[in-house]
Amino acid sequence: MADGGVGFDEPELSWTTQDIEQKLGFGGGRFTDTNAFFTFLVGLIFSTLFFVVLEFVIQDSGTPQEWRENNTETVTLEDGSTKEQAKPVPVHKEFADKFINRGIGGYVMAAGISLLFFWSITILFVKGRKVAFQRKILTLNLIPQDPNFFLNNATARDALLRIRGQVDDPKHYLLLNRIDVALSNLQNIGEISEVASLTNAQASIDEDQVLASYSLINGFNWAIPVLGFIGTVLGLGAAIGEFGITIQNTEDIAALKSSLTNVTGGLSTAFDTTLLGLVASIIVQMLMTFRKRQEFLLLDECNEYCQSYVLAKLKLEKSGGRQRPGA
Repeated sequence: MADGGVGFDEPELSWTTQDIEQKLGFGGGRFTDTNAFFTFLVGLIFSTLFFVVLEFVIQDSGTPQEWRENNTETVTLEDGSTKEQAKPVPVHKEFADKFINRGIGGYVMAAGISLLFFWSITILFVKGRKVAFQRKILTLNLIPQDPNFFLNNATARDALLRIRGQVDDPKHYLLLNRIDVALSNLQNIGEISEVASLTNAQASIDEDQVLASYSLINGFNWAIPVLGFIGTVLGLGAAIGEFGITIQNTEDIAALKSSLTNVTGGLSTAFDTTLLGLVASIIVQMLMTFRKRQEFLLLDECNEYCQSYVLAKLKLEKSGGRQRPGA
């Protein structure tokens, strides 16, 4: 700590070196907002790895249909006779099949769902790291706790120096930006009555910025199930078209039954895309609700800090000012 306890040799918190996006060479978003390009790259990498793994799972022993054809078991019926039937398809293979074997249209929609899902998860993860970083500010000794200390235009400068000595730039911190705006106004203008209104106005701005930081992920959460519906429509169109061709070109009843089995299988595959979209959307929505709650708790903590350690000091100064005439 520097002389007088006002300045600090090294900032205790450094946004430029401790913010997760800044550390990786990307421009960090304001407060808890994220860098769209950075989160897109991470989401794209995870989505690509996800599909590579699925492809290996599928190629390992064929599609579920090939599995049923190549893996059979003998079962004994109630009358004592036996018959061959396909073994149950492993769950992981059924899951992989929902993304891979569904035609070009369904494949593209499944890939889009995967990309938006992992992009959303990346945004929420990065926001979580940023919320944890912003909360560290609450542990710093920003305003002197001496009961005889109060804030006015004379002491505001020392308070600002104390704050700016503990971090690299107050503008990057949710709480410090709010206090910095209020105390700078107090130092330059000297109007104590303006500090409370400024902190309240900045609190409203901060809340709007937090809500705005979810605009991208809100759009993704709308698009994910829509992509699932589009994949279903494409699958239904292909299945219905195949059904018409089957009716026209098949005369033998046995062959017709076999062809219809493939058509109904295509219908089942078509609805899988909608299922994927809905499940992915539910997961994103639940995680987003949890993360948003964390951010609003942080805002509440910032409000309480300003009330307890900034506005309360102003009230002390006003009452002290009325008691000093005879001093």
